[in-house]
Amino acid sequence: MEQFEKIKKNFGFGMMRLPMIEDEVDMEQVKDMVDYFLDHGFNYFDTAHGYINGKSEQAVKECLTSRHDRSEYLLTDKLTGSYFNKQEDIRPLFESQLEICGVDYFDFYLMHSQNGDVFEKFKKCRAYETAFELKKEGKIKHVGISFHDKAAVLDRILSEYPEIEIVQIQFNYLDYDSASVESRRVYEVCEKHDKPVLVMEPVKGGSLVNLPPEAQEYFDELNGGSNASYAIRFAAGFPNIRVVLSGMSNMDQMKDNVSFMENYVPLNDKEMEAVRKVRDVFNSRNMIPCTACRYCIEESSCPRNILIPDLFASYNSAQIKKDWNVDHYYNRAIAEHGKPSDCIRCGKCERVCPQHLPIRELLAKVTAVFEDQQSS
Repeated sequence: MEQFEKIKKNFGFGMMRLPMIEDEVDMEQVKDMVDYFLDHGFNYFDTAHGYINGKSEQAVKECLTSRHDRSEYLLTDKLTGSYFNKQEDIRPLFESQLEICGVDYFDFYLMHSQNGDVFEKFKKCRAYETAFELKKEGKIKHVGISFHDKAAVLDRILSEYPEIEIVQIQFNYLDYDSASVESRRVYEVCEKHDKPVLVMEPVKGGSLVNLPPEAQEYFDELNGGSNASYAIRFAAGFPNIRVVLSGMSNMDQMKDNVSFMENYVPLNDKEMEAVRKVRDVFNSRNMIPCTACRYCIEESSCPRNILIPDLFASYNSAQIKKDWNVDHYYNRAIAEHGKPSDCIRCGKCERVCPQHLPIRELLAKVTAVFEDQQSS
């Protein structure tokens, strides 16, 4: 397909975790990152209407589309279910996304965060049909989906809508054989339907960068690349994967990722063995597989204002080594927000969690580690 051929390399800039100055995007740093990315031969950018509370699309316009010719980049945006309730809502939302991003068309437009329940809403609102109409009008070049569910659900979606051209999935070495994420099986469904794959969460929200000490030893023995390099190169090493996205948060991350993806080389046998050993370390620990996507607080409007991802990060840090630093970040997370024990178990967060985590049960574990130990 012509637009797929325009993807210059197998690495993309995910604009979900941009550098921030307090609550605002650090636009000057993002401009530098965009320029560096383009200057090194990459051209694929990914955003969504809800990323950074709407500020990601704004950054796309200020840092990319207003400063570079349309032929220099490919831009992906998404249709998110929380922003429409009927078919008539979709076109105005879509047009507003074009305007915010400063473009006349999207190269790729994905039905966002599809799972069994969300898919039913999209079908009821004829969201897929609307996207296909927009494609015929030239406002979308390719229609795809961003997927967060089990393999059987994806097989159903691709069977019902064979017009779908590309699938974005969560794929990393930790989730590869995960029973909850089913990365390998989901990827195999894409192969079955002959759909090229976009990868999100290759470093699992940073979890595969900040490793437990005994896991870090295996990568240190390689005397080579960064932790991110092994995770991203793992994901890029499968034949049907077209682009691996990285949500880079500063220029150092950008330079590191570009350094090993500019002239991509798959993992060798020794590196793959180290990856397997690191995965075994993770699987032996009681870690919460949260990617810090923040859907649980941005999409669900937690009635107790609990910073769930921050608390889970503190919990995971405590599984490695619980010290004053872990307590410090935990206390920061609850300073002006709810404590884990404040959860009223409404379940809103669980309904939007792409990882299908039992968040209510996990918050009870966080309570046991931090609140119960402090009171004992």
